[in-house]
Amino acid sequence: RCYFCTYIFRVMKRYVLLFVVLVVLAVAGSCRKNPYAVSLTGVDIDFTVKRLEKDLFTVNSLTIKERVPALIEEYGKFLEYFSQVIHTGDIYSPVWHEYLSVFVNDRNNFEAYGAVEQVFAEFGDVEDGLRQAFRHYRYYFPGKPVPEVVTCVTGFNNSIIVGDSVIGIGLERYLGPDTEFYGRLGIYKYLTMRMDRPYIVTDVMYAWASTEWDYYATGYGADNVFARIFHEGKLQYFVRRMLPEVPEEVIFAFTPDQMKFSRNNEDLMWTYLIEHDMLFSTDQFLIRKLTGEAPFTSYFTNESPGKAAVWIGFRIVDQYMKRNPGVTLGELMEMKDYQKVLGGARYNP
Repeated sequence: RCYFCTYIFRVMKRYVLLFVVLVVLAVAGSCRKNPYAVSLTGVDIDFTVKRLEKDLFTVNSLTIKERVPALIEEYGKFLEYFSQVIHTGDIYSPVWHEYLSVFVNDRNNFEAYGAVEQVFAEFGDVEDGLRQAFRHYRYYFPGKPVPEVVTCVTGFNNSIIVGDSVIGIGLERYLGPDTEFYGRLGIYKYLTMRMDRPYIVTDVMYAWASTEWDYYATGYGADNVFARIFHEGKLQYFVRRMLPEVPEEVIFAFTPDQMKFSRNNEDLMWTYLIEHDMLFSTDQFLIRKLTGEAPFTSYFTNESPGKAAVWIGFRIVDQYMKRNPGVTLGELMEMKDYQKVLGGARYNP
């Protein structure tokens, strides 16, 4: 009996088994291919981010008046939106530069700008994320213009400013949940959780979608819980399509535990809405409780996330699109008949 041959056989058998396991894992991984991913080959956009905060806070206050024409030339209509947000009035007023100077020289605003300069000294990752998101936008909506993106400091007034063909990002509202500013301003912890770098791109895409497909302009016929859930579900589905590689926890701004709760209790939440006759309620208080910002959804449990019903809306839309592959994203975003979508989804969590 050849013990050496027996040993070699056993080693080879072990490696063959390992190879088979690796092949099975590779096949299984390919079967779990991201259903939202698309090829962006050939989809190019002319995209850069303008930095208004740098142009404002690095200017000598004595020369702001002389800089105003150049600012208007560079930032155009966005400067008007920005001025409305910071309450400095008409940018074409002969005294606008005085109000702007007060804003720029305000101690809190200047400190906020300093923090922005530190946190966002490197901005390439955010810019790349925005570029990829808008490449997806161009892929799905080739006839629509890609908006210009401008960063700014708004005195903590706005995270996102949306105007005609332009989006502004108030970077001081993304300094991270532990920044001293948010505690000083008394902002609730559940809100500061998403006031962080990873949520910039998702917030931008959500804000753009909610403007392009405004709830009231869409015209659902009735303003009830289900219409709101459906609309918010469409918006979140849009964001999912624009950012296929971003984790769902970031898309929905849920903690990992809140995401786990939503997945594990989807059927119970849906049953609760049905059994308590909530779906077609027009009670605005109820609508806000189910779809508005909150630390949790009080109709469920303290473990649930705020806006938990929006997860239900997303799941209905997601299931509908999987069962109806011929429907384009553009067609979905224009849909008004939420009951038809519910039937087409055959939703049964």
